[in-house]
Parts: sequence; C-alpha cells; structure tokens
Amino acid sequence: MTRRDLRHYIDDMLAGRQPKGFTPDEFEAAQLRTAIDLTAAREDAGEPRPEFVDGLKARLAAEMSSESSPLTNAPPPKRAMSATRRQVIVGTSAAATAAVAGVSVDRLVIRPHTDEQQVAEAELVPTDGAWQTVSSSAELSEGAVRAFDLGAVNGFVRRVNGRVDAVSGVCTHQGCKLWFDKGDDQLHCPCHSTSFSPAGTVVTHALPIAPKPLPHFEVRERNGVVEVLAPPPQTT
Repeated sequence: MTRRDLRHYIDDMLAGRQPKGFTPDEFEAAQLRTAIDLTAAREDAGEPRPEFVDGLKARLAAEMSSESSPLTNAPPPKRAMSATRRQVIVGTSAAATAAVAGVSVDRLVIRPHTDEQQVAEAELVPTDGAWQTVSSSAELSEGAVRAFDLGAVNGFVRRVNGRVDAVSGVCTHQGCKLWFDKGDDQLHCPCHSTSFSPAGTVVTHALPIAPKPLPHFEVRERNGVVEVLAPPPQTT
C-alpha cells in the first residue's frame, strides 16, 4: 500500500467510513493502531480517557525500547524499522493524541502536568465594557472576599495589601458557578470537586489534567466604590 493509500485508509476510519481491507506491514499497522484508538476516544470530552493516554504511552515506549534493546537469541526481524519511520510513528501518534485532548504535546507525552505548572494569568477584557460597581470600599476590608453578579459575568473581588483584585466566578473546567468557603478561604466548584484560591490559582482537583487558573477582571477603586470592567447589563 502506498503512503497516500494509507492516509486515505486512516482518514476513512477517523470519519467513520468503511475502509478497504489490506494486509499492513509493521509501520502501517502501528499507524492503524493509533487511528483505531483515536476513533475510540470520546469526541465530546475535553481530554482523552486516562486508559487511552496510558495505553498509547506504553505502546510507544514499547515500540522504541524493542528497537533499542533487542532480545538475546531473538530471530532477526523480517523488516527492520528505520529511525525515520519510528520517529514518524511516535510524532504522528503523539500529535494526534494531543489534538484529540486539546492539550500540547509536551504536556501529554514529555512531562505530566502538576499544580505548580500554572499558565500565565489571563484577563477578561470585554470589547464593549463599562465600569460597574461591585462593592463599596468600606465593605471590602483587608483580606475580605465578596461575590458579585453582574448578569453577563460573575466573580469575586478581594483586597490584599490595600489593593483590590477580582477573578471570574466560573470554573475553567466546564463553566460551573463557584462559591466561596470562608472557612478554608477557597473558591469551590460544585461539579467536580475543584477548588481555587481567591487569587485564581488551582488548589485541588480530581481531573486528569488540571484546569486553567481563573481569569482576572480589570478592577479599580475610586470615589468610595470598587468597580470592574464588564459587559453592560442587557436591556429587554
């Protein structure tokens, strides 16, 4: 089978079409195994099933180690796979898996994600925003956290070292509304046991991949009130 025919075969599998049968060699079989795993991955999820990722990692590691450490007294392979062909399998499999998961290849294959690997803080800046009051200055004492809901957006505002800060009140995993637990000073997601600090960083989670930190609002304090830049209220 030519490289073009193999590509069409895999495209048919991923599209749910019935491909034409053929007898694959070692290289072609490796690519087809990856295509089969990709078609079995959940299409509606933000990340692949853990067993899918673990299985793919194990298979890729086995394919590479089998070439670098051949068994003693093992018969010579019928068709040795060149380094270039091996790299194609590894690179194609990893990139395709990352595309399904919606994550970068280096996070998925090279190193596991940890809570310390927080991405840079994002900021919510509406294209047509207006400054809206979320608290009076007197009500926001040092260390205090107050929830606000402006209709289009909701979040939490706090005062730290005399400065005001505001973060989104929506979990970055699947959009569930957060609530503030004063007892442990954390923002909790009621959907998947995820929690954030009032600064927006992830504290705890039970997800295969840690969610992103909460984005921040532009916030200011003037004339005795605290305001955030947010979309204006919708009029009916």
